[in-house]
Amino acid sequence: MLGQFHDLDLQLLRLFVSVVECGGFSAAQGELGLSQSSISQQMAKLETRLGYRLCSRGKGGFKLTPKGEQLLSATRGLFDSIEAFRHESNGMAGRLLGEVRLGLSEALDQSVLQRVAEAIRRFRQRDESVRIELLSAMPGEMERLLLQQQLDLAIGYFSQAQSAFDYRQLFTETQHLYCAKGHPLFTNDAPDDDALHSTDRVDHPYRFLRSDEPFQGKLCSARSEQVEGTLAFILSGKHVGYLPSHFARSWEDKGLLRAVPRPDLSFEVAFHLARHRAQVPGDAQRAFEEDLLRAFCVNRLAPAR
Repeated sequence: MLGQFHDLDLQLLRLFVSVVECGGFSAAQGELGLSQSSISQQMAKLETRLGYRLCSRGKGGFKLTPKGEQLLSATRGLFDSIEAFRHESNGMAGRLLGEVRLGLSEALDQSVLQRVAEAIRRFRQRDESVRIELLSAMPGEMERLLLQQQLDLAIGYFSQAQSAFDYRQLFTETQHLYCAKGHPLFTNDAPDDDALHSTDRVDHPYRFLRSDEPFQGKLCSARSEQVEGTLAFILSGKHVGYLPSHFARSWEDKGLLRAVPRPDLSFEVAFHLARHRAQVPGDAQRAFEEDLLRAFCVNRLAPAR
């Protein structure tokens, strides 16, 4: 009876199959390059390992025992499985496997989403079998998920104050100060500082973003973490607030929003690709990051800090 299975057992089983397919010991000599006595010794060794006879060989010719028939079937199944394993394992040598989790900021411009789609297209052209997960979240939430290593990569506007992260700048987004129809500034083509500071603005909870906003009016009774919330406050006609220019464009086209006509009130927000420095990326994550940076035409060797 076989206990542990060794390479020698495989060799003996291959010899056994060859003997059967050739129709006997003498016929298998040319196939195996062994003498009949050597083949007989090897078969005897296999039978000893198994604990039962596999065949009869004598004046009646070569014939498998019932147990030999069953072993032949089992052995062929084993060799088929080994061959399938060999093909599958060889196929995995250059294949990307696993999962990639990417966080995305809210309300991204269409051109940005097209570049993300281009990165996905590039990645799907690789030899891969990878599950890609896209998650839309606010900057603070994405930083938390990155710190907890629940995201592999994230695209957003970050404080860049996290020493645990590596950052690569991908693009910038223009923010304007907007007011809506019904607001006193909507029809004011040259608002002065007094007119501005008499307006009620929408506050953003991200200090690093708020600090970049040129307009820092003290009157502030509205607060929103999300772009859609800021838009709702502005559309009420009672507040002014900052919005990405691409996000506000359709509302401007409808005549419902207007950027306050002061060039000094606009500013640029830098968006970065961030990842946790201590999280060792797998081959799939590394390849997807490479495709993202290529889609955004960013040099992978030049981290933005």
